[in-house]
Amino acid sequence: MFSNDYGVRKLNSNRKAGILLHITSLPSKYGVGTLGKSAYEFVDWLKKSKITIWQVLPLVPTNYGDSPYQSVSTTALNYYLIDLDILNEKGLLEKKEYKNEKFAYSNKQVDYEILFDKKISILRKAFNRFDINDKAFKKFVSDKHYNDFAVFMTLKSMHGYKPWNEWNLIYKTYSKQLEESIIKNYNEDYLFWVWTQFEFLNEWNDLKKYANKAKVEIMGDMPLYVAYDSVEVWKNHEYFMLNDDLTPKLVAGCPPDGFTEDGQLWGNPVYDWKYLKEHDYEFWKKRLSDGFKLFDIIRLDHFRGFDRFYAIPYGSVNARVGKWLDGPKFDLFKDMLDSKIVAEDLGFIDEGVIQLMKQTGFAGMKILEFAFDGRKENEHKPSNYTENCAVYTGTHDNMPLYQHISDMDESTLKTLKKDLKKECKLLNVKPNTRSAKKITETIIELAFASIAKYCIIPMQDLLCQDKSARMNLPSTVSKDNWSYRVSKKDISDKLAERLNTYVTKYRR
Repeated sequence: MFSNDYGVRKLNSNRKAGILLHITSLPSKYGVGTLGKSAYEFVDWLKKSKITIWQVLPLVPTNYGDSPYQSVSTTALNYYLIDLDILNEKGLLEKKEYKNEKFAYSNKQVDYEILFDKKISILRKAFNRFDINDKAFKKFVSDKHYNDFAVFMTLKSMHGYKPWNEWNLIYKTYSKQLEESIIKNYNEDYLFWVWTQFEFLNEWNDLKKYANKAKVEIMGDMPLYVAYDSVEVWKNHEYFMLNDDLTPKLVAGCPPDGFTEDGQLWGNPVYDWKYLKEHDYEFWKKRLSDGFKLFDIIRLDHFRGFDRFYAIPYGSVNARVGKWLDGPKFDLFKDMLDSKIVAEDLGFIDEGVIQLMKQTGFAGMKILEFAFDGRKENEHKPSNYTENCAVYTGTHDNMPLYQHISDMDESTLKTLKKDLKKECKLLNVKPNTRSAKKITETIIELAFASIAKYCIIPMQDLLCQDKSARMNLPSTVSKDNWSYRVSKKDISDKLAERLNTYVTKYRR
């Protein structure tokens, strides 16, 4: 137990600790982290560290800007993560077909352009050796779970991977007849895209089984919105607010705030929630159901958008002009109250979002990077937490904590140190504020010491890395976004020992 201004609190033994590191960021020889050896070694390292949650970002295929939040499909799986050595073990590839290929300019960054140019053609070689009469595969094809994705990607490859609104006129509008003709006339291409999903799932299920056996749960991440260039918009445009010519009426984003005077213009089409409600939210219920087949816990991105969402006129150059519209609110979640969901309740939070969080009982998020601003009532301060939350030092969209501290002016840093020392005293953590590195380490320990149900630390913060390790700068398109990778030496025994100490000391 530890004491603070609010009396004595018991540390719940069900509290857990996790690491945020996307699959793409794992070490590997072939340009991107995969579901192969390095993923299993990372699970072993988590077990050694006594860490019981591995949080990843969306596993969907990336599209424009390489973002997993702008995918061609909400349910399909990223074929870049298929492991080439596993395909070799299965007899589908020869080492000489890939071992000398250059999949990236540097092992420190993913290069999606090179992956696009090289990995798809290598996967096609593997598919050409695969027995399409395999009983399990035939059943997988007949189940048609990834049928829409495979048809869409067949058409996309036919059109040089252009967005669907730039396709030939006869292909722009979905019909059952069009789908059947594509499957019949381009069967090999169609089956290839189905096979990428079959292979991914086989590799993923093996990895997840291994992780769960090591008592490591996997937390997935589900975006609220879908990309305009996606199978969902192409096939089911009635789900979205579109004009008669199928251009968006409104697009998603965030209004201006203290961080950005232009707001954030994401550009995704917004849902027609009235239509979805009339169809019992079938699209979203299936999406969540599919998500829980892949993950033990789901983090729902931009949760406030389920209460009210910010909609910007299509064609706007920024997010300054927009309007708030109602989402489905509690109606969508009323039958999901036992689901293990972490709701990303950050940004502009009003009474509606607060009420929705209470109604669902989902764990909210607290960010320590926002905590030490001198305001006693700051909700991100650990002394203000209730147990039902997930504390992060930062998210995939934040500057790494070490750089955030290093960039502070003298006055802001002084406030942080003063606040940090107070919080450490309340939670019985020994503070060290001698340097940006020591402050980062102290804040991480504070996360472990908090009463939060989940404590999740991004790998960049554990390693005290600078701005070059930032995963994403929101509302920008850059080769630096989504390309972060760790090296083998980063995942060290020394770091595992430190984490093990925190887990043991703070009973996570």
